[in-house]
Amino acid sequence: MAFDPTVLPDDLPVPVDDGAADHLPGLRLPSVPLPATDGEDVDLAPLSGRTVVYAYPRTGRPGEDSLVADWDAIPGARGCTPESCGFRDHHDELAALGVRVHGLSTQDTDYQREAVERLGLPFSLLSDAQLALTRALDLPTFAAADQVLLRRLTLLVQDGVVEHVWYPVFPPDLHAAEVLAFLRGQSG
Repeated sequence: MAFDPTVLPDDLPVPVDDGAADHLPGLRLPSVPLPATDGEDVDLAPLSGRTVVYAYPRTGRPGEDSLVADWDAIPGARGCTPESCGFRDHHDELAALGVRVHGLSTQDTDYQREAVERLGLPFSLLSDAQLALTRALDLPTFAAADQVLLRRLTLLVQDGVVEHVWYPVFPPDLHAAEVLAFLRGQSG
């Protein structure tokens, strides 16, 4: 049966915090321009203000099989489309707080562009297909079908410095609301 990336099974395994993101808070981002789905290159390091960068393994497409047969059994793998839709649905509220949003994966820009258009994302997705930022920040990854994929995490970046990290992220479909609540708590 073809998989539907918009629907999360009830029995998804919960990822555990393995410490792979413990080094990120307080880290200054290196200058690593990444291709974005809007046709620009985005370098997160010099951006002023706050930026939410949610990293995810890969978006799927309706009607296509998942990357590997046991995709749903990999803790944290499933849920990229619902997570992206959550950030889409809360985008105006995040923007009202002065926060920009970018998604980040190791998929190529053309693949990501299809997801942006299909899902109506009001922000760009950044491609780290060359693993430049992933390696520079030592982001947590896993391998599936001979591909290096990012583990799901979110960085809150303030003026080029990682201010806060959510890792692991679960459940992915409610994560954007969690980030928004955190930011509202800080501004309130």
